[in-house]
Amino acid sequence: MTTPFFDAVIIGAGAAGLFCAAQAGQRGLKVLLIDHADKVAEKIRISGGGRCNFTNRELDPRAPHKHFVGQNPQFCRSALSRYQPADFIALVQRHGIPFHEKHKGQLFADRSAEDLIAMLLAECADGRVERWQPCGVRKIGFSTPSADGVSAHSYQIDTDRGMVEAASLVIATGGLSIPKIGATDFGYRIAHQFGLPLVERRPGLVPLTFDGDAWAPYAQLAGLALPVEIGTGAKKERMAFHEDLLFTHRGLSGPAVLQISSYWQPGQPLAIDLAPGVDLPAALAQAKARSRKLIANELATLVPGRLADAWAGQSPDWQRPINEAADKALARLAERLARWELTPTGTEGYKKAEVTLGGVDTRALSQQTLECKAQPGLYFIGEVVDITGWLGGYNFQWAWASAHACAQALPVH
Repeated sequence: MTTPFFDAVIIGAGAAGLFCAAQAGQRGLKVLLIDHADKVAEKIRISGGGRCNFTNRELDPRAPHKHFVGQNPQFCRSALSRYQPADFIALVQRHGIPFHEKHKGQLFADRSAEDLIAMLLAECADGRVERWQPCGVRKIGFSTPSADGVSAHSYQIDTDRGMVEAASLVIATGGLSIPKIGATDFGYRIAHQFGLPLVERRPGLVPLTFDGDAWAPYAQLAGLALPVEIGTGAKKERMAFHEDLLFTHRGLSGPAVLQISSYWQPGQPLAIDLAPGVDLPAALAQAKARSRKLIANELATLVPGRLADAWAGQSPDWQRPINEAADKALARLAERLARWELTPTGTEGYKKAEVTLGGVDTRALSQQTLECKAQPGLYFIGEVVDITGWLGGYNFQWAWASAHACAQALPVH
């Protein structure tokens, strides 16, 4: 019995894998898409509250460093410039999927992420992509071209459904985030097998946690959300975001914290302005001149009431009528709210992380094709690569763009 031969085998049926398979199949390649999970594209299904933030209009492919993190964010410039948000939007429109923009260029499906999954599966069907799932991959072998040039290089993939052979192998297995939907280190193991360098992995777009005792005064604020400015890093490398913050029982979450978590380094403090755009010293001074209310009551006109109570309760100087408060005490309160400094003790880890920072070192890959420079016919796309986008559709656009670049480069045999 002969081993089935494919132009390309793609491992991982998430956003990048599905899109790459569809694009390659529609170019006329014989494609096999394999995934170990029962369902395809679980990350698409659960993202954006089930509506999938599938791209971002504000992405600037000429300046990837603005929205992407990694040792070399410029690596993704080529792929992003050749497959832009407008290209994916056109595909969504062609399939008649209604969508809307929330804010900051973020696009979501109106009805459900299922519409986008159905679209990707339809595109795969158009490309006559063969899909095996659930199907585990046990082992991958590689044979080099024969000396007489009769046989080219090929990959032998030992799967739960038998052995297959392929001229090209595409790894689209994602990162370590959200293991409950099937995330594994498979892609990193394959990179290691073929001698590719890896950048250290850690959770990204993840809630931050704080020491139990130190966090005790703020645990009562769990569930409270408010707009803030949050920053971290020294002046030259400082990164800051204007987004919503969410207090949790164990620490901080919400878009502001998820964004800053990709830049935060263990041991670094965060600086949070809990009343951005408000001149707190002036507002408190004016309140002192006209009011006899408690400081907490006046503060509650500037920030959420629960937050005002929690802050005023931290010092006897702040637990009195505002007209009786010392100017220095009010100045200290204003400063504390405008620059709340605190150092996270850790993160909620991969179980709550939306993405994985680090991965396959981009120096080992061609930025035009995503093929390994030293291993012919082996490609890495999407999250498994050391490219991580901001919250807001950037990671999905990297999945589409890297998949497209790879699919256009795969040779037909």
